[in-house]
Amino acid sequence: MPMAATEIETLIRAGIPDARVEITDLAGDGDHYAARVVSESFRGMPRPAQHRAVYAALQGNMGGALHALQLTTATPD
Repeated sequence: MPMAATEIETLIRAGIPDARVEITDLAGDGDHYAARVVSESFRGMPRPAQHRAVYAALQGNMGGALHALQLTTATPD
């Protein structure tokens, strides 16, 4: 069963409390999403480490309940 966008957002916010999260359903099928995650905790981290932090927040759902996630990470301006 696919994950709802609200569930993805909730998991990311729980794992990265200061994150601003925007979720977009790319295909309208509830199975392919894009996420933009902005967090001060990413400052000084290389992008792969930022992405690993988001995947860790998703608690193993990536590749299972969450089929596809186009991920963009950033620090606040």
